[in-house]
Amino acid sequence: MGLAWEQVIVEAADPAALGQWWADALGWVVVYSSADEFEIRPEPDRLPGIDFIPAAGSRKGKSPLHLDFRPDDQAAEVERLLAHGARRVDIGQGDVAWVVLADPEGNEFCVLSEQQLS
Repeated sequence: MGLAWEQVIVEAADPAALGQWWADALGWVVVYSSADEFEIRPEPDRLPGIDFIPAAGSRKGKSPLHLDFRPDDQAAEVERLLAHGARRVDIGQGDVAWVVLADPEGNEFCVLSEQQLS
């Protein structure tokens, strides 16, 4: 294939702090850090990564980026992420099988239910 997914770019008020938060939350490694960029990956030579850069301006409203994660144990991961500084968010999801959380800068993400094998 001629096209490979390299990374997701996240604009942040504090790229290094938010990038480190996500590195710790995901158990990923920091592969690059400068005043203008903070990149993390699952492993040093494994893509895709997440690259945090300074925000161009203040964000108003819901983030256009939303990540979903499927854990082995949803309740345990939600509790771990809450203890790590995430917070629960109500975006009008109602009674659903996933949990909506936000990182320290308010970027929403979901912790899905465990994979159901058929």
